[in-house]
Amino acid sequence: MKDVSFGQYYPAKSFVHNMDARVKILAVIAYIVAVFLVQSVTTAQGVAFQFLGFGACLLFVLIATLCARVPFGKVLKSIKGIMFFIVLSAILQIFFNASGNVLVKWSFITITDVGLLNAGFLVARISLIVLGASLLTLTTSPVEIADGIESLMYPLKFIKFPVHEFALIMSIALRFIPTLLDETDRIIKAQKARGADFDSGNILKRVKALMPVLIPLLISSFRRADELADAMDSRCYSGSKVRTKYKKMRLTWRDLVATVAIAGLICGVVALNVTGFLAVVVLL
Repeated sequence: MKDVSFGQYYPAKSFVHNMDARVKILAVIAYIVAVFLVQSVTTAQGVAFQFLGFGACLLFVLIATLCARVPFGKVLKSIKGIMFFIVLSAILQIFFNASGNVLVKWSFITITDVGLLNAGFLVARISLIVLGASLLTLTTSPVEIADGIESLMYPLKFIKFPVHEFALIMSIALRFIPTLLDETDRIIKAQKARGADFDSGNILKRVKALMPVLIPLLISSFRRADELADAMDSRCYSGSKVRTKYKKMRLTWRDLVATVAIAGLICGVVALNVTGFLAVVVLL
């Protein structure tokens, strides 16, 4: 669990680190939109253009990682936390998708070419989204993320929405992801030292074995929340009413370059979708 990098901040002096937090948040949202714009096509020609779209998104992440001076292995580690969800989604697509040409049929299990394509499509989409979101947290501190969210949601203040408090909750949640992972790892090791077994038995036995982990983790989380609240009270924290900012966010030429790059990515994905659709129509 210590290797899970999502929610951790990697300090460095780079092009991406020096960007405005608001632009980085909007860029990640636009990047996720670009990933979802890649259409699911089951023909051979459509599949080629489909994975070209994913390749363009992956190239964008690679270039952004190089510009951020973050080890790519650290970005890849963010997938570890959702590996079970990725594998489960792929299995469901492979074994329970009956459309397409049947490749393997055994008992109630049917594997088709469309099921395999959809599984690869789903794995690629989830992995790319997690990589992009992880790069945001690695290059932006929780304080900057909170300031960026608060600034982007500023118009909601006119309808009495607690923008500052919402941004603060988001930043605290991101900040405590690695802390809770470390705490979970420590509790698991302590339980194993006392003879607990988390690796053998069926699924029900493994779930029951996790109870000695979940209860101490829940108690520890409430204790940390109480300590954080006391620390904020002792420093006279009073929300956004009389709060000022030491650092002012300003847009620079880096933000313009990033905006042009993400716009180019979206246009490229849309162009690949249109080209793939036209290729399928012509061949049909």
